[in-house]
Amino acid sequence: MSTPDGNFQRFLQAAPDAIVVVDGRGVIVGTNALTEEMFGYGAEELLGQRVELLIPQRFRQGHEHERDAYAAAPRTRPMGLDRELWGRRKSGQEFLVQISLSPIESGGETLVTSIIRDVTTQRAAEARFRALLESAPDGIVVVDSYGTIVIVNSQTERLFGYTRQELVGQPIELLVPERARERHTGERVAYAADPRLRPMGAGRALSGRTKDGREFPVEISLSPLVTDQGRMVMSIVRDITERRHAEETIRASLREKEAMLREIHHRVKNNLQVTSSLLRLQASAIDDSATRQIFEETENRIRSMALVHEKLYQSTDLSRIDFADYIRSLGLLLFNGSALNPEKIVLRVAGPPIFLSIDDTAVPCGLIINELLSNALKHAFPGGRAGEIRVELTDGADGWIHVVVRDDGVGLPPDFDMNKAETLGLRLVQGLAQQIDGRVAVERGQRGATFVFAFPRERVRT
Repeated sequence: MSTPDGNFQRFLQAAPDAIVVVDGRGVIVGTNALTEEMFGYGAEELLGQRVELLIPQRFRQGHEHERDAYAAAPRTRPMGLDRELWGRRKSGQEFLVQISLSPIESGGETLVTSIIRDVTTQRAAEARFRALLESAPDGIVVVDSYGTIVIVNSQTERLFGYTRQELVGQPIELLVPERARERHTGERVAYAADPRLRPMGAGRALSGRTKDGREFPVEISLSPLVTDQGRMVMSIVRDITERRHAEETIRASLREKEAMLREIHHRVKNNLQVTSSLLRLQASAIDDSATRQIFEETENRIRSMALVHEKLYQSTDLSRIDFADYIRSLGLLLFNGSALNPEKIVLRVAGPPIFLSIDDTAVPCGLIINELLSNALKHAFPGGRAGEIRVELTDGADGWIHVVVRDDGVGLPPDFDMNKAETLGLRLVQGLAQQIDGRVAVERGQRGATFVFAFPRERVRT
């Protein structure tokens, strides 16, 4: 019986795993301290014993046949591929092991070196990992650096219609629609060059392909994995067919409601325009100038409200209007309805885009601007004099939207008091401003008249 020489004995003791050396008859001729620790035997209890001592009773007969087969064609290889291997301690306790075999020549005899590793903890971790995979509500696919599928869970089988055996070993592109496979291969290579946790295909629709060729929408997130077998990528695949159907149902419903709202705005605008036309016709039949003026002012107010609905009808966003654009359009309406020469009076509107909510802000703001512009057109430029009306919008740092309506006309009377104004228009301005938690003031000391209207920024739609 050959035994390992001194140098080999030193190697055995320095090895990080348990090592058992047996001769051609399966007799143990060498061990190291880790073997004694792992199996609970002393060296004197192991040397000279058959290696089957370290194997559960139920596997010993089969192991003898495998040992004889290995002795007939010895080579370096792992033992027990694709099945669980068990060791048995002196106490009778069994545990999972991983074994690799290597033949060595010693004294003219071929010995076999078995490197044994206790994989109980590793297998427990793998079992927990498999349990997590199988309990996941989404499909999970793990691929290696070549894009070859190495792990799938049962949800992946249900999603794509393949069995696990049909998927493992296949390229991941098997699960991708044919038209997208070439692009997917390029993206996979790019991801391998810069792996990180991220959603796949952000901003575009992704599809999976089942075994029978059916395509379905998916959502995918990618995670890099570093394993003993190299770098891998885990893909979490979610079927979002039901979500897409729900989204399409919502979109269809929104389109229907949008069409209905657009029609409502159109009809309200038309009804207000009819009312405005009736007032205009009635005013033309009135001889008393004061009464006729009341009708004309009322007509202007109705037209300012109709303009809100016209802007909404024309807009792509039915919930808000562009205030600056509205002021320009309203100014044009008022200029066209006045007796002033449009070549002498100029309206300028300046400021950032500010959008007003249709619910309770746009109409009051529109009516306030209508009154302030109408007053300027009516009183600021008597006798055909030329001038300018400016409307400046500012999104203030104080949390308020400021609207300044300024003209360079004849100005206000010295004793003018906004709070004591008796005209219906200015009383209406004050009331509408309070309605939207705003305020209106007059600035003194400048040429012409300057009104400052302000309301909280929270009234603005972003």
